[in-house]
Amino acid sequence: MRIERLFAGLNISAMGLSAQRKRMNAIASNMANAETTRTEDGEPYRRKIVSLSAAPGTSFGSVLEATGERLSTTDARHFAVGFEATGDPDNVPGGVEAKESADPSPFRVIYDPSHPDADKDGYVKMPNVNVVTEMVDMISASRAYEANVTSVNAMKQISKDALDI
Repeated sequence: MRIERLFAGLNISAMGLSAQRKRMNAIASNMANAETTRTEDGEPYRRKIVSLSAAPGTSFGSVLEATGERLSTTDARHFAVGFEATGDPDNVPGGVEAKESADPSPFRVIYDPSHPDADKDGYVKMPNVNVVTEMVDMISASRAYEANVTSVNAMKQISKDALDI
């Protein structure tokens, strides 16, 4: 076994930590700009959203292939016994991709004729940020971050215990 395989769990948790950090940064930016009616491009601030997706190569079949394990046929409808996995068994495939994009939902419109950015009818376009939604997203990202930290700590403890043997 190669030494990199010992760190596979840490690598997976590190990817999760990085993705959740990106979510938290986007949420913080949204909260900070919840009342920003004019940005550099002249429009109100547009909410940032981070979408998480599996990186290429993380389908069940590709992960199974990467393990280098053979499948046993227990039923005629299963894979043939001759199925052999291809791929590097010492590679941790795929991961998670966190892509930041602008939320396409429409801006909120409020009536405030005294606002400097009001149009001729007294309406102001406000950012499409809902503070309650952002708080829920922040709690979700925080809990996911904590889960990954717990996983890292468990892996550290397992490694420490293995060295004590």
